Amino acid sequence: MHLNSLSDPQSSHGNLEKQFVMKLAFSTNAFKNYSLDEAISIISKLGYDGVEILCDIPHAYPRDMSESRIIDIQSLISKKGIAVSNLNAFTLYATGDLYHPSWIEADLEQRSLRIKHTIECVKMAAKLGSKNVSTEPGGPITSSSPKREQLLKTFVDSLTEVVPIAEKERVKILIEPEPELLIQNSQEFIELMGMIESPCIKLNFDIGHFFCVGEDLSKTIYKLADYIEHFHIEDISKERIHKHLLPGEGVIDFKSVFRTIRDIGFDGYATVELYPYQECPEHVAIKSIEFLNGLIY
Repeated sequence: MHLNSLSDPQSSHGNLEKQFVMKLAFSTNAFKNYSLDEAISIISKLGYDGVEILCDIPHAYPRDMSESRIIDIQSLISKKGIAVSNLNAFTLYATGDLYHPSWIEADLEQRSLRIKHTIECVKMAAKLGSKNVSTEPGGPITSSSPKREQLLKTFVDSLTEVVPIAEKERVKILIEPEPELLIQNSQEFIELMGMIESPCIKLNFDIGHFFCVGEDLSKTIYKLADYIEHFHIEDISKERIHKHLLPGEGVIDFKSVFRTIRDIGFDGYATVELYPYQECPEHVAIKSIEFLNGLIY
């Protein structure tokens, strides 16, 4: 459901009229109680332009996805008239949990699981027509973790193993900063990007995550505009606790955020991510698109 034509004569980027062509998608990670086929069908029926596919159990863990299965999913997506907004390769419950194995595991074998998983997701993205794969921002830091400088080096070294495949497949790997992980905020992300040379490493801008760590969303979008390839949308309470809420049920000023997204000329996908609502995913998908469409101005 396109957030359609908008103009802003007061734009800080000049007086040229711009068209707001950001496209809305919904993530299947709210539909874990449904098959991937069912999730895609429901999301498309509700009017979303795209679907973000969970690259984990029970949906599209790459090692469970045969070539024929990938073709079937690709055919279903095409039949439903939507596109893949992103492949979500953040969680890895198939072999670990919410954050593990991470990019910064002390154990090389565990770290290799994350690297291999991401490579497999990149290859699957190319087959499904997704331009990007999102991933965790390093992983959790514990009291026994090495110094931050060493963790950053480990993260960069791990990412570097995936870069040649991503460049070959023309798929971008999107880092998603998150509270309490190695990369939490805009400054840490910029620091990371200063250590990486490949143009295929970019940003999945999770609106709620940046809000939770106290950032001004509009200023941060401008600050990171050159890196942003995809957005995650969810609302957050006034306490800025990292708990995803339906858009409109928290305190995020989405009208201002969308104005800023329009102003930077972003024309990609923004995916609504509401994984805490697995008991009523269709309901929250409907409520979300109704709310977001109401912000068209």
